[in-house]
Amino acid sequence: MKQGFITSVMADYSFEQVVDFASENGFECLEVACWPKGKAERKYAGVTHIDVSTLDSFKAEEILRYCKDRNVTISALAYYPNVLDEDDECRKKSIDHLMQVIDASSELKVNMVTTFIGRNQNLNVSDNLALAEKIWKPILNYAENRGVKIAIENCPMLFTEDEWPGGKNLAISPAIWRELFKRFPSDMLGLNFDPSHFIWQEMDYIKPLYEFKDKIFHVHYKDIKVNKDARNEVGILATPLSYMLPCIPGHGDVDWAEYIRALLEIGYKGAACIEIEDKSFENDKESIENSLKISRQYLKQFINFPEKGKKYEKD
Repeated sequence: MKQGFITSVMADYSFEQVVDFASENGFECLEVACWPKGKAERKYAGVTHIDVSTLDSFKAEEILRYCKDRNVTISALAYYPNVLDEDDECRKKSIDHLMQVIDASSELKVNMVTTFIGRNQNLNVSDNLALAEKIWKPILNYAENRGVKIAIENCPMLFTEDEWPGGKNLAISPAIWRELFKRFPSDMLGLNFDPSHFIWQEMDYIKPLYEFKDKIFHVHYKDIKVNKDARNEVGILATPLSYMLPCIPGHGDVDWAEYIRALLEIGYKGAACIEIEDKSFENDKESIENSLKISRQYLKQFINFPEKGKKYEKD
């Protein structure tokens, strides 16, 4: 497995600064945030480390050369919108940008995009599956023609009151994955597996690794801490952030030894990227960098990390 992180936590860093940090601290790969430039719609979204709208072959070569010189690869281009949004204009904007991200992934020879299936939060699961089939067929056909894999994360996007009812991402459970893969029998559609989202849903996050081992294209390292006293007060139907918090690996309820052991056992050899959404490490750049360093050091006990990045002279 290649060890890396998703770059959205370093929103105020340039692409080059992110790559330099990764190289200097022993990270092998980056899941690069590629939202449209502009105001973020939510925390850890709206981050643009590669502007896919202006990417051409010359810029792509510059990016690849910069990464190669520092011994860092790009594992995926990340863009997590809601392409099933009930608002037609929002849906079209998301789809149009997702197509550009697919183009950029091909141009950069990354050939992987991490994203959401999306969800119309006012429709039931059956109707959302039918909508997904309609919306995603042309997107997936386009990705297949460009040789780009689509890795869907299992985050429900159901955390705050504005995301209720239903949430903004349909692909949240093994039962729904089976139905999606039945409707889309493509080798280019798979999962970006994040164990943390199973914790607060009280689901098994180990067993699915074995069933869907051929569909796991990319994985996240993120933790969740459930406050059971708070959950006893509000119940599981309350907004999840009222009884749980995202945190760095080792500070929550994920059994990382078991998770990584299962990944090794199924022969997973893709990217494993730390995802930071921990409020305890949001104060300044030093805190952000420490969150990644601490996470890497903690996970090191379960898997071999490179000891240090490649030495290089800064430009």
